[in-house]
Amino acid sequence: MAQRALIVDDEPDIRELLEITLGRMKLDTRCARNVKEAREWLAREPFDLCLTDMRLPDGTGLELVQLIQQRYPQTPVAMITAYSSLDTAINALKAGAFDFLTKPVDLARLRELVATALRLRSPQDEGDGSVDSRLLGDSPPMRALRKQIAKLSRSQAPVYISGESGSGKELVARLIHELGPRTEQPFVPVNCGAIPSELMESEFFGHKKGSFTGAVEDKPGLFKAADGGTLFLDEVADLPLPMQVKLLRAIQEKAVRAVGGQQEIAVDVRILSATHKDLASEVTAGRFRQDLYYRLNVIELNVPPLRERREDIALLAERALQRLAVDCGMPPARLSSDALEKLKSYRFPGNVRELENMLERAYTLCEDDQIEAGDLRLGDAPTQGGGDGASGNLAQIDDLEDFLENIERQAIMQALEETRWNRTAAAQRLGLSFRSMRYRLKKLGID
Repeated sequence: MAQRALIVDDEPDIRELLEITLGRMKLDTRCARNVKEAREWLAREPFDLCLTDMRLPDGTGLELVQLIQQRYPQTPVAMITAYSSLDTAINALKAGAFDFLTKPVDLARLRELVATALRLRSPQDEGDGSVDSRLLGDSPPMRALRKQIAKLSRSQAPVYISGESGSGKELVARLIHELGPRTEQPFVPVNCGAIPSELMESEFFGHKKGSFTGAVEDKPGLFKAADGGTLFLDEVADLPLPMQVKLLRAIQEKAVRAVGGQQEIAVDVRILSATHKDLASEVTAGRFRQDLYYRLNVIELNVPPLRERREDIALLAERALQRLAVDCGMPPARLSSDALEKLKSYRFPGNVRELENMLERAYTLCEDDQIEAGDLRLGDAPTQGGGDGASGNLAQIDDLEDFLENIERQAIMQALEETRWNRTAAAQRLGLSFRSMRYRLKKLGID
């Protein structure tokens, strides 16, 4: 049976253009001239897609978006609006529209939008099983987050994911991508704070051979790499102002021009962004452009910190310890009741990432496969400070990881050489349990 689309527009020429284009895509179409006729068609038969103009003789397309969201959530609806009315289109996205088109309608863009919409699974088929498998927790904040992810995966609206460092923002972005119609296409994450400013334009938009010293071949860039899929801009607040201008243009025009290139190339990319900073405060301080902020923050999704969902700590700890055991080829460790209570009373400024690092350390220190409160070394950990204040400390710790790993490797290698590679004797010399020694040898790849 052919898939069915409802076209709602009071202009006969637009209706005919949309009918012909969708007909060539093998869709069965129905047409309505106003909100009343659209309501009648929606009540009469199911649709796989709805395209509606914003301005209609007896109402607005926004009314239809809201109606379809409430009564026919399985039907994605796209808004057609004048280019000068982008604010209206953004309001439609916030109300639940799948995507929008601007007049005059670009037929290539229309076909892309329709193809993407038809790849959506129905909400009943989706459930949130795949979200549950990685986004752990049964607390009310996490149940609400899973529902929001499932809903946002059915839209093409830009989503700004806010939350503290270590709370799982990239995982949330990946799930939005994987549950949506772009799941077969690339998910391209980029840490905006890790790219040198002089290379940013080339990294994002690509470059042509010979366009600057060192450009020995053509490079497509991140936008092109994500074409058809999702580009995740992590730590977007770290973008310098000149790059923000260029990024805004690329998002608005849905096209990029490589450094040294003469032509703009169309790209079909969904933008997800995140930062641990308060982006609204960055705008107020003049460090982030307000117009870019509004284009990225069409819908905001907040990832709750671990201290606001303490009832999830036991499950998160259990899964982390299971994963460590598998990675090391050793028996899983258990948390004593005292250790679990200690974790539940800790503030976790570094969130889930800090919990995992803490358990990894405790796993190597514990005896008899049981982690006691003392193994957690919480006396050495950051105290009850707020999440924001600790994020800078965590960034410094992350920067030191390679340095500390090298010191650890050198100390272990020296002990092994001095004991003629007797691992038990080397462990005793370093003050480690044999279990801890085995774990470290495996982690560092020392055979």
